[in-house]
Amino acid sequence: MDRRVYLLTIVSFVVGMSELIVGGLLDLISSDLGVSLGETGLLITVFSLVFAIAAPILLTLTSRMERKRLTLISLFVFFLGNMIAVLSTTFSVLLLARIISAVSGSLIVVLCVTIASNIVTEKYRARAIGVVFMGISASLVLGIPIGLMLGNAFGWQAPFIMIAVLTLFSAIGVHFFMGEIAPKPPIPIGVQLRTLKNRKILFTQLTSFLFLAGHLTLYGYLTPFLKMTLGLDGTWVSIVYLIFGVAAVVGGGLGGMLADRFGTKPTILSVIIVFGLSIFAIPYTTFALPLFLIVMIIWSMLSWAITPAIQGYLIESSPETSDIQQGLNNSALHFGIAFGSLVGGIVIESASVEQNATVGGLFIILALGTAVISMAKAKSSSISFFRNSEVSK
Repeated sequence: MDRRVYLLTIVSFVVGMSELIVGGLLDLISSDLGVSLGETGLLITVFSLVFAIAAPILLTLTSRMERKRLTLISLFVFFLGNMIAVLSTTFSVLLLARIISAVSGSLIVVLCVTIASNIVTEKYRARAIGVVFMGISASLVLGIPIGLMLGNAFGWQAPFIMIAVLTLFSAIGVHFFMGEIAPKPPIPIGVQLRTLKNRKILFTQLTSFLFLAGHLTLYGYLTPFLKMTLGLDGTWVSIVYLIFGVAAVVGGGLGGMLADRFGTKPTILSVIIVFGLSIFAIPYTTFALPLFLIVMIIWSMLSWAITPAIQGYLIESSPETSDIQQGLNNSALHFGIAFGSLVGGIVIESASVEQNATVGGLFIILALGTAVISMAKAKSSSISFFRNSEVSK
């Protein structure tokens, strides 16, 4: 496989880190900028929401631009967004910086996937896309512990400085190692959305959305949860996040193995059930740190174990539109992150952080329901509407 795929994986990792990296810094930003924890959580919510919406729109608007040049421009804008965050002295400016980073970052991630599929032979195309997605998922689980350690040591601006510097190195790598890549006509957004007419596809995408929403309702506010319920200091919070991140990365690989061995449907249902039980149990384990860590490791491993099974199930359900479903599922994940962060902030403001796990667990119950609906046998499983739409054009 072309080694440049690994460069694109690094680029996607750097960009992906920016989404959740503020999760471990909420209390630092809150006290420094004089806003509540719930309001500070909007830095995650707005980023994820913009990220989910911007990617398909920008890909259509920039469809005629050469891909390498577009990637470099996007990386420069992403760099500016992070530098504005570093220099922010008010919450509104920091929020604007997050929007700029989200808009440019969403396009960069899509470009990394597109370029990876173009620079390898058809034999390695699926593997190349999978490797790039590994960078994205790893960034989402490792971003918070990395940001937390840097933030506690040097201030909340430090993680943004790190991302800005890594962005410059990423741009240098793209400039010197990537050749020019001609653009391909994108699939119209309307055609993409019409694939959701298929019940299996629609409810599977809803499952991803609800699952991540439930997860982020607690995970997005894990720092205040750890400090308020377990009384952990900054060092211990960093250790907990590091354990969580490693377990989540391992869980992603485990989910793929389980799906290959037992099938995508049993894996999805089993992961949702055990994940739901673990998140409901979290508040009742805080009296003993070792017990909490055991349950947390289960929670963290399963948080991303469902992703490869979902992706595999989407391909099985709609092989003709598998490329579209990968993109839509990425948007569903980020919509879930945005919604979960928003709900988590509301819970903290109206009740207490101890209630976040319970509210998150309710979303997991809904996710189990949508998964069951998706897998229930339908009278007609044909998805010929996609082919018809292509013929009608």
